[in-house]
Amino acid sequence: MLPRALDPEDVAAHAGRVLQCLLAWSVVSIPLVWAAPHLVRDVDAALRVTGVPVRPSAFHAVLIALVTSGFLSRKRAALWFVVLVWQLPAVVVAGVSVALWSTPDGRALLAQAHVQVPAALAAGVVGALATTLLVRARSAFPAPLARGSWWRAGAVLVGGLVAAAALSRGILQAVPHGVDRVRDTGLRQLLASTALHPVDLPLDPGPAWVGQLAGLLAAGALLAAIAVFLRSAPHDRGLGPEDELDVRRLLLTTRLDAADSLGYFATRDDRAVVWAPGRSAAVSYRVVSGVCLAAGDPLGDPDRWPAAVREWLELARSRGWAPAVLSASEQGARAYADAGLHVLGLGDEAVLDPASFHPDGRALAGVRRAVRHAEQAGYHVLVRRQADVPEAELAELGRLADSWRDGEVERGFSMSLGRFGDARDGRVVVVTAHDGTGATAGLLTFVPWGARGLSLDVMRRAPEAVGGVTELMVVRLVEHQAARRGGRVSLNFAMFREPLAQGARLGATPREKLQRAALLLASRRWQLDSLYRANEKYLPEWRTRYWCYDTAAQITLISYAAAQAEGFLPAAPALPFLAGRPAWRGGEEPRPAPQPARAAAVRALENELGAPRPSERRLTDQEASRRTALRELRREGVDPYPATVTRTHALDDVLHVLDDGSLPLGAPVSVTGRVVRVRDHGGVLFAVLRERTSELQVMFTADRPAGTALWRRTVDLADHVAVTGHLVRSRTGEPTVHATSWTMAAKALRPPARALGDEARVRLRHQHLALDDLAAADLEARSAIVRALRDTLHARRFVEVETPVLQRTHGGANARPFVTHINAYDADLALRIAPELYLKRLCVGGVGRVFEIGRNFRNEGADATHNPEFTSLEAYESHGDYTTMRALARDLVLAAAVAAHGEPVARRGDDVVRLDGDWPVVTVHEAVSRAVGVRVTPDTDATTLRELGARHHVQVPDGTTPGQLVTELYEELVEPATVEPTFYTDFPVETSPLTRAHRADPRLAERWDLVAAGMELGTAYTELTDPLDQRDRLERQSLLAAGGDVEAMQVDEDFLTALEFGMPPTGGLGLGVDRLCMLLLDRSIRETLTFPFVRPAAR
Repeated sequence: MLPRALDPEDVAAHAGRVLQCLLAWSVVSIPLVWAAPHLVRDVDAALRVTGVPVRPSAFHAVLIALVTSGFLSRKRAALWFVVLVWQLPAVVVAGVSVALWSTPDGRALLAQAHVQVPAALAAGVVGALATTLLVRARSAFPAPLARGSWWRAGAVLVGGLVAAAALSRGILQAVPHGVDRVRDTGLRQLLASTALHPVDLPLDPGPAWVGQLAGLLAAGALLAAIAVFLRSAPHDRGLGPEDELDVRRLLLTTRLDAADSLGYFATRDDRAVVWAPGRSAAVSYRVVSGVCLAAGDPLGDPDRWPAAVREWLELARSRGWAPAVLSASEQGARAYADAGLHVLGLGDEAVLDPASFHPDGRALAGVRRAVRHAEQAGYHVLVRRQADVPEAELAELGRLADSWRDGEVERGFSMSLGRFGDARDGRVVVVTAHDGTGATAGLLTFVPWGARGLSLDVMRRAPEAVGGVTELMVVRLVEHQAARRGGRVSLNFAMFREPLAQGARLGATPREKLQRAALLLASRRWQLDSLYRANEKYLPEWRTRYWCYDTAAQITLISYAAAQAEGFLPAAPALPFLAGRPAWRGGEEPRPAPQPARAAAVRALENELGAPRPSERRLTDQEASRRTALRELRREGVDPYPATVTRTHALDDVLHVLDDGSLPLGAPVSVTGRVVRVRDHGGVLFAVLRERTSELQVMFTADRPAGTALWRRTVDLADHVAVTGHLVRSRTGEPTVHATSWTMAAKALRPPARALGDEARVRLRHQHLALDDLAAADLEARSAIVRALRDTLHARRFVEVETPVLQRTHGGANARPFVTHINAYDADLALRIAPELYLKRLCVGGVGRVFEIGRNFRNEGADATHNPEFTSLEAYESHGDYTTMRALARDLVLAAAVAAHGEPVARRGDDVVRLDGDWPVVTVHEAVSRAVGVRVTPDTDATTLRELGARHHVQVPDGTTPGQLVTELYEELVEPATVEPTFYTDFPVETSPLTRAHRADPRLAERWDLVAAGMELGTAYTELTDPLDQRDRLERQSLLAAGGDVEAMQVDEDFLTALEFGMPPTGGLGLGVDRLCMLLLDRSIRETLTFPFVRPAAR
């Protein structure tokens, strides 16, 4: 074993870097020898100590490149070549030189051979050290060569060298050169150019260019040998039937968040796969020119990706392939990077989301015009699954696709399937465009992406088709997806999109412009810019794709192999008689022959797994036990979820009739309820059933064994059961049903929580209501409160209405709205923050008394007194004002209190507070004066108010008006400190944009807030009916909105138009139903709401 500092991997890596440096000098020295021959000779002499024949010739450069490539690929043959051909001879020469130096004849022979003994000794020492290290590090070179690769490559090399020597000799015979021995001179020129003749020995005079030409010819022969050598490397060629089924199984069962849009292309016939242990994940790859080229993300479970990537890298290392990845997503690239590969951005994938794709919007006007142009020309589109396309039509579409293809070969490897019409691809979506005569004018095909998405494979159009055909097909396909709630659609891949976009933007740097110019030049052949622009017009979401590589030294080889795989570069000429197998032609593979059995197996697998399935949830022990009981019930013939069960009495009725004597003991009854407690004493079993807030005991005894054993095996707490028996009293006098039979009414598959904290009571609201008397009582009390509000208003001849919840403009209150989008009209809508403006339009229409109890929405988060959605009551009365509304509000609160408690009181802890006394009426300025200890009036200036705020730790922004400052002080100091119901009146007019100015002081508004228990319960106005004043105030609000105030109201032209028709003097009232329940029941807002908003739980 080598010391840790000389680990075999480190030795191999350092030796590879030395070879790379020598290769770089060999390449540089070829042109440099003409300009500085002495420098080249001196450097060559110094580098001779390495044993590597660094010479200024193309042959040498290619020879060292071949060995370096094999060395970096960890081919064992390359290791032994370096040791046996370049290092051991130096050791032998050094030993012979030492032996000859000891005698005069030996020294003469060394001088005649131009051997410099010190240099030979140095080379020998280096060679001995290198040989020792490399031999001991041979475990780092596991990659073997295929059988026969050496002789095939050698045959090409020898044939090329013989041809080069023959050509050199022929040239020397034909060209004047002053040399007598043409045969020897031509041979020596070739030997010198290939380093088979020492450069130190004097050459016969002859043209120098003949030697260079011989070197080039020899280098060409070596290149051909390299091609044969690489073609001979052992590698898998395709996807077998078993592997294909397993790959498809992974694609059909992969989680939606891990599905790769390029995943289906792993079923290409020319790809192979390497599996993680257990075949739960895989890497799909193809070997091209010595590069093990993976494409897209690993397949299968992302948690198993690291294992699959390790297996793939180990396979590449053992075979001597350079590992590389094309077009990985960010998630996939991270998995490859974690395995040690380097990552670079390659380009961007265009993805369309059907839910947010709006071709009628302004942003897609160009696409819409193209679609309209095609439709006006009579074109229409069909979207079908390939399995639904008749076989004859499918064959014709394949022929048309081939004839419309731009280029000789089908480009694509990472994003192309390459087998249109194959019977295994029945789920592929085929989109065809047809002209007015029905002739096909365009074709798109999309492979499946996960369970619901689609990924582009083929895009073709007839040369004679009108413009807009492709846009028409894309738009109709996305609309088809949206109509069927399909997933995202992946379009073309735009390589180098970012530099193309950056170079075109205003203010681009010279470097960015130069990059774009170079890419535009390349686009003349490879359509880089046109692909980018063809996708950009759909305004897609751009998702970066990456390529991954092992070492920077392999980038050139990987780029070449990737270009071959994608069809941008042709493969090397086919030499099947030398390669020993059919030659691969580049981007295009022969269309596979039909394989009916394989296609049938694929269809069977898709039928088995193709339908979307919910993910399986891990069960707790109790949940698993309950499912076992469920299965036993079914085995016993008991339906655990019957349509009906026998029930003669509710539990509450049983208790009442037993108390009043109308139902005698011993009477037969059938009851139902949820099992909340069980006591099993062996001979006697007691269970307590609960229905709403009533509980009743049932009893099973040994003399009535029917079903008792099944009960013990299958009934758990929280199950709904139906029990038939006789009404009795237990020994302790407890009312009891002595059971004669029972059946399951609803089996509970989840156990009740042991204890419900505040958070659990909200998230498990059904359990809280089912098992907690107080929660159930509060629910019924809220219902009574809402009914009392409604009955009170109906008694006063108010008309109840319903107004829109989706509104084009948000108004009626200052609050941040929830915004959504209506696709049909490509317009934004807001969930209403208040129904006020619609109700006022009804007042204009002559509905003198109107109210609505409904849901409102404000995007303001949740806290102790707020919920994003809440219930409010708004009522308007013509010829009323804020004073009459004050009396109405008090009557409504008292009626609600009586409905909840039977008398006008509110609960406060263990006490009750009467509400039928007088409620104070205090102006806002008077209330603020009491809070700050200084008299505050409408005349108080902003500076004084700001100082008062600072003194009481009330922060207000700069530029706030005096009225806004007073309102801030009120909200921070007065409202939280108010306990008893109090009306605060006459607010500053600038904080009440919908309220009429005060009749006595126009700086104030005729508005009050009802506050109790530290929170606002409601508000009322004398409504502003002057349309001109109202327009002015709303326009000022809209200016605030334009300045960034998200709570400011918008101008509602429909409301203003109605107001200009004339609205009678009106009083308006708003009450928060949720807060009213909080006050009366002494509950938090979460306990008051049936289902309060709660932050989504982590899954």
